[in-house]
Amino acid sequence: MASPPPPESPSADSAAGATGFALWNLGFRPLYLLAGLFATLSVPLWMAQYAGWLGGHAIVAGPLWHAHEMIFGYAFAVIVGFLFTAGRNWTNQPTPAGASLAAIAALWIAARVLVLTPYALAAAAADTAFAFAAAAAIAVPFVRSGNRRNYFFIALLLGLGLANLAFHLGMAGLLDLPLQRGLQVGLDLVLFIMVVMGGRVIPMFTMNGVPGVFCARLPWIERLAPGSVLVLLAADVLGAPDMVTGLIAAVAAAAHAARLILWRPWLTLKKPMVWILHFAYAWIVLALALRALAAFDLMPAGLATHALTVGAIGGLTLGMMTRTSLGHTGRPLQAGRAEVFCYAAIQLAALTRVVLPLAFPSLYLQAIVGSGLLWSAAFGVFTIAYWPILSRPRADGRPG
Repeated sequence: MASPPPPESPSADSAAGATGFALWNLGFRPLYLLAGLFATLSVPLWMAQYAGWLGGHAIVAGPLWHAHEMIFGYAFAVIVGFLFTAGRNWTNQPTPAGASLAAIAALWIAARVLVLTPYALAAAAADTAFAFAAAAAIAVPFVRSGNRRNYFFIALLLGLGLANLAFHLGMAGLLDLPLQRGLQVGLDLVLFIMVVMGGRVIPMFTMNGVPGVFCARLPWIERLAPGSVLVLLAADVLGAPDMVTGLIAAVAAAAHAARLILWRPWLTLKKPMVWILHFAYAWIVLALALRALAAFDLMPAGLATHALTVGAIGGLTLGMMTRTSLGHTGRPLQAGRAEVFCYAAIQLAALTRVVLPLAFPSLYLQAIVGSGLLWSAAFGVFTIAYWPILSRPRADGRPG
């Protein structure tokens, strides 16, 4: 996804959308905006509930639902928007647009609304339908084009859908499954997607965007880095003992640290659209290291989780959403003030959420509040700044 898709013959849908309102022209447009708006509003609401500022009124029923919505609500929407867009690039085949894209987005919206109601099974149905519809939507172009290299994304989307369904059924008392395990499996799947795509695009974007930089790749590290995450996923699915998951996480942290060092992140600091990806990947390394320490009761487990969710997922999704939105709307890949603010705010949000309570345990609540406000500011600026970009036709007049 380093550049806009290759020229193609406009379909009826894309030709119709070449002028005027373009929100439904390609998957990244509505799903990035929905994810940005959801991230902007949901975290401060949860923060206010957690701090007791809502007078006992609950927006969601506890921390498990907050975690669920950030994984299966926010992160899943960004992943699907990315894959719908990349899938067209990889296969030169159409992915959902127009009415079909609107219907898939409507399933995501319905699930987010129904989670707040007593209709648990309806929420589960909408969430599962979104996942399966997304998997089917990328399966069609992959199979038609014979793009076997990316078939595993179909399985990953189905896996996220099944983990999501298991969580819903567990919360409803219809499935005897540790709820935290379902969330961890979902988070592991998101992590695997990030390390695979990060390994593909971060070196390429770095060498393209920073003249003279060479990102080395050692085959054994390129196998060990994603492979260790797959082993960690398997351990979490099976409910392995903490000592086992801790050792796996330690190996994974070392592998990803070596991978990142070979990409020379210190040479990217003058290119915001590149350094944000390296900083986000560094949070993956830290999250895995903290998880290893937490497995041996040397660190609170929540710090590892938020290093991954705020630092890595927040940073990497913002970096990719801004980059792909500009590239796929025919605009220069240059970070302006809005982008730099978003990147800086999400890094400060992660530092506040992870480092502050570690250094000053008595400031735990303040860390949550400060991090939540910074997170909301980052995504609020993204949503406002990118609404005109994502809702208007491409600057170069091409379809998409």
